[in-house]
This record gives sequence, C-alpha cells and structure tokens, in this order.
Amino acid sequence: MEKRIYLDNAATTRVLPEVFETMKPFFTEEYGNPSSAYEFSGRVANRIADATEEIAKFINAKAKEIYFTSGGSESDNWALKGVADALRSKGNHIITSKIEHHAILHTCEYLEKQGYEVTYLDVDENGLVDPVALEKAIRPETILISIMFANNEIGTIEPIAEIGEIAHKHGIYFHTDAVQAFGHVPIDVEAMHIDMLSASGHKVNGPKGIGLLYIRTGTKISNFIHGGAQERGRRAGTTNAPGIMGFSKAVSIASERMNERTAHETKLRDRLIERVLSEIPHSRLNGHREKRLSNNTNFCFRFIEGESLLILLDKKGICASSGSACTSGALDPSHVLLAIGLPHEIAHGSVRFTLSEETTEEDIDYTVESLKQIVERLRSMSPLYEDFVKKEKLSKVN
Repeated sequence: MEKRIYLDNAATTRVLPEVFETMKPFFTEEYGNPSSAYEFSGRVANRIADATEEIAKFINAKAKEIYFTSGGSESDNWALKGVADALRSKGNHIITSKIEHHAILHTCEYLEKQGYEVTYLDVDENGLVDPVALEKAIRPETILISIMFANNEIGTIEPIAEIGEIAHKHGIYFHTDAVQAFGHVPIDVEAMHIDMLSASGHKVNGPKGIGLLYIRTGTKISNFIHGGAQERGRRAGTTNAPGIMGFSKAVSIASERMNERTAHETKLRDRLIERVLSEIPHSRLNGHREKRLSNNTNFCFRFIEGESLLILLDKKGICASSGSACTSGALDPSHVLLAIGLPHEIAHGSVRFTLSEETTEEDIDYTVESLKQIVERLRSMSPLYEDFVKKEKLSKVN
C-alpha cells in the first residue's frame, strides 16, 4: 500500500467507524420518513429528537433552535439572506470581514446587488478583527454582523465573545460561521451572545451533506426552502435521518475527546511550526501564533509556487492544500493572505497543513523532511531565488 499522510482535515475529515455504524440502520432498517404519521417512522423521529438534543447541548442551545441543513455553505446563505429579507424595512447594512469564507463573501456580494450595503472589515497581520473598528462601523441601519469563529485557512480564532457583546449592546443580530471551530473549541452561544451559528458535519468526523444553523429563539429570519413542514416549516425537504444521526454521534465523540485531542494536536502543530521555521529559510507562519486552532498550520515559502509544492507533496503521499478546498483550482492568491498584508508573490507560495488526532510525530517529521527537499528543489529552478542569493552574497561582501 502506498504511503499516505492526510494533513488536509480542514477540507474534510474521515468518518469515524462509530459514526458510520450509527448511520447504517437508518439506511437499511430504520428507513422510515420521520415526517410520516405511523409508528415505524415515529421511531426515527424520536431518535432524531434525541440526536438534536445532543447537538444543541454541545453549544448550550435549545433543541428547538437547531435547524438542519445540507452543510455550512447553506447555513451561511440562510443566515445572511434570511435576516436581510426579514429586516428589509429596518435597515440594509451588514458588517463582515475581508477574510470570511466565500459562502459569506459571495452571499454579501449577492445582497449588495439587491440594494444592501456591506462593510468589509480589515484584519491585522495575524488575521484578527478589531472589535473597536467593528463597533465604529455600526450604523443606525445595521441589521447584521457576521464574523467567522476561526479562519479556515490560517486558523486564527476571532474574539467572538467580545464581538457578540458589542452586537448585543447595540441590538444587532450576530452570526458566526463556526464551521472550522465547531467540535474543536468550546462554544457557548449564550455566553458569547451568538444569535446564529453555522456548522458542518464533515469537519468533525461526521458525514458530508449535513450541517446546521443555530437560530436563537425570537430571531427574525425568513424561511429558506419552501415546500414541506420540515424543520418547523422553515427549511423544507425530506429529513436527512442518517446524516443527522451521524452528525450527532460525531458531536458526542468530539465532546468526549476535545481536551485530549486538542492537547495532542497542539503538541504536533507546534513541532511542525518550530521545525519548518527553523529548518527552512525564508519561510513564514501565517495566522496568530497562539490564538489559532490546535490543528492548523499555514506557511508561505518565498520564491515558490504553492501549486508546485502541493503536487510534489502529493507524490510523496502527503495530502495538503493551498487554502480553502472551495477555491481549489483558482489562479489568484488567497484573499485571506492578501487581507493580512502579504504581497501577491509571497501569498502564491502558501501551503496549509491541518492535523487530526490520528496524526503522529512520525507523520510530522516525514512531512518536514519532505518539505525541505521539495523547497530546495523548487528554489534551485527559480531565477528569482538565484538573483536573491546573488544579491545576498554581494551585500555580505560589501
């Protein structure tokens, strides 16, 4: 069997065997439609109710505040479009940041074409939103603030509780895209004053095709999919029973293992960071050094194209990415890296490694050794690097 080291867990994660086993009966045995009236389907509806309670408890929400969707992108779309539509008569201004996932940014672009105004907040060199700047951006017509919990590319964790407090003080709804943070860091929607939260099952060792939108009771938001009465009439479509059951099991496991997994990932993450920065010249860590997800590392290597680096890593059996999986194949550098102030030529040489609890120290060391070889090889073919070395030598002589 060929060697494979999977370090792209921000793109998707492996479905755990326990999760898969939990889902199986709902495909082949308990396959009734939970919206039907008979007892066979009622059993499924009862199991879904229990699963929803499990997920709600994980973020200190009520079960009736959890609405299942197809994933994070749908949840983000619903949160922004739903509030914009419901509060059209109150205001037309939304605040977000320049480093959001494209599910947020493209939805904001869509809303701008519908007559809404959007403020895109700058971030600092570590990717942090400034709460003071956010509060200054609030207008009388502001109806929604949407700031991601943790960035999917550089791993920086935002000051969510502080932002939530500001939104709460001004009576403005606060949504957070928590797709990368959910299951990895503690989240309390009450303590953090979060009105809406997006999450996705396949980022926490659950199945693809299932996500959620937490909507605080009393939040004014339009229904998203019209049709049946599923999700209390707000999001029509046959209930994804296997997906919900798998999502719930994944959440249960994440809750039990969070502290242990975080400690394991942090140790290996820091080993990777320290080795790369000390052993590969002209490398840079992107994102906050401490306020970052335990499994996230993102590096830039000068004089190298990130795509070439990924191809050669793949040949060595290492799965990584140059940023969000949703922008794979794009020729432009990451909007996140540009937002933190990196020039195009450096932003192009980025690579993201995202670990899991299954990652080992041997995996990290093999990755670093492979990186050293690949970077050296690619730089040896770079005229820009050759010129840089010549200038360095001249400066030392003079």
